[in-house]
Amino acid sequence: MWFDSWAEILRVLIIGSVSYTALVVVLRVSGKRTLGQLNAFDFIVTVAIGSTLATILLSSDVAFFEGLTALALLAGLQFVVAWASAHVPGARAAVTARPVALVISGELRHDQLRRNRLSESEVLQAVRSTGSGDLSDVAAVVLETNGTISVIPQSKLGNGSTLKGVRDAHGLEDQ
Repeated sequence: MWFDSWAEILRVLIIGSVSYTALVVVLRVSGKRTLGQLNAFDFIVTVAIGSTLATILLSSDVAFFEGLTALALLAGLQFVVAWASAHVPGARAAVTARPVALVISGELRHDQLRRNRLSESEVLQAVRSTGSGDLSDVAAVVLETNGTISVIPQSKLGNGSTLKGVRDAHGLEDQ
């Protein structure tokens, strides 16, 4: 079907404009965390918000205020989970994975690469992107909770305090 009616087109234009504005307001109120780098929970909420917005736009079966309530609910739940992650012991572990060491003292952790479905070439690319040409110059490569890869050169390890809480860091912290 190519065209239903001008009334439906007008409804999409009006509801779309108002919904988009409402979404911007909801995201601004919910804070920077909603728009920051995404962990798995944040990604799920983002997809759900997009799906909700699409439903508001395209389904005349969903009233505008019902859709707006759903958007506010999703942003509110994301805010509550983010707050709990920061303030309630154990809550963070329930919604985010721990960071994990992929390289320790220049040695690739093949078991962790397999467990996290990463290839050696992805880790080497991350190391090269820091300007290092030798894996032995690397103290640690960490797969972060948001899926990014951090590289800590031996020369920048210091006491290793940033590795606190990293799975399989094997004593590099507090050296």
